[in-house]
Amino acid sequence: MELLECCAPLAREPIGAEQSGAVARVFKALGDPVRLRILSIVASHVDGEACVCDLSAAFDLSQPTISHHLKVLKDVGLLTSERRASWVYYRVVPERLAELSALLSLPAGVSGAVS
Repeated sequence: MELLECCAPLAREPIGAEQSGAVARVFKALGDPVRLRILSIVASHVDGEACVCDLSAAFDLSQPTISHHLKVLKDVGLLTSERRASWVYYRVVPERLAELSALLSLPAGVSGAVS
């Protein structure tokens, strides 16, 4: 394999041990297809929030299982919730998604092509 003579770094700066642990927990949470779908449903729902009743209807899973997945997403900071009467509504935390996006984005001027 030929090494490139001059390469721009792919990351702005390396992340530290503490941050890498926190980010790994978020990616682990998103590594489950059900949780990834839940996040997608909430993010694409009208007004950016979804009732737990809407989420339960989208899956062939028990309500306790859906609640477990929602708790995992809340624990890593991807969702917030608000109780209204007998229902709980979930919202995506845009700042958390922006942090992940910034971590994964390439600096300006760096292409994704490999020589």
